[in-house]
Amino acid sequence: MKKIRILIADDHALMRLGLKSMISLQRDMEVVGEAENGQEAIDLALALAPDVIILDLMMPKVNGAAATKAICDARPDANVILLTSYGDAAELGSVIANGAAGVLMKDAPTESLLTAIRSVMSGGMALTAEFVAPCEAALPALTPRQTRILESVALGYTNKDIAQQLGITEIGVKKHLRLVFAKLGVANRTEAVALALKRQILME
Repeated sequence: MKKIRILIADDHALMRLGLKSMISLQRDMEVVGEAENGQEAIDLALALAPDVIILDLMMPKVNGAAATKAICDARPDANVILLTSYGDAAELGSVIANGAAGVLMKDAPTESLLTAIRSVMSGGMALTAEFVAPCEAALPALTPRQTRILESVALGYTNKDIAQQLGITEIGVKKHLRLVFAKLGVANRTEAVALALKRQILME
């Protein structure tokens, strides 16, 4: 079984140790690197190409929001999950817009982070309840392209199909969908389509 390769970035050694210990107990995950500041997180994310990067939002040298942008700009396929102790709407909106695949509270249950890691690996979004409303409030409405992509999802098209229709990459489709998920406050394609139909963003 191919394991999910994870990079942990947090300036607190005890936090890194706790996360590493928890992840190491999972049969489908492994920690491939640790960073103690934002710049080191960027460097290791590019050098090691992990599947998932767990970033503390508040870190020295480069904060989590800026590190997320740098990583996702260089590696559009990166799956970044931010950990934070608070939920400022503007900052949460910016990290999602910068490409983050999830935002979780630092004191969230262990299972929440493990579920988030597996969710983002399958193309989903990982937002704990505390961040759904702030993220929705901080992000603008769906763009025409995002609406079109969501319509294609509702019709059963895959990311590969949609990429061919629009002349963009599958990674581009995935990034658009994650922004759609964040704007709608949902975790996956099924929930996005159901809510869009309910709100009449899409017509049945």
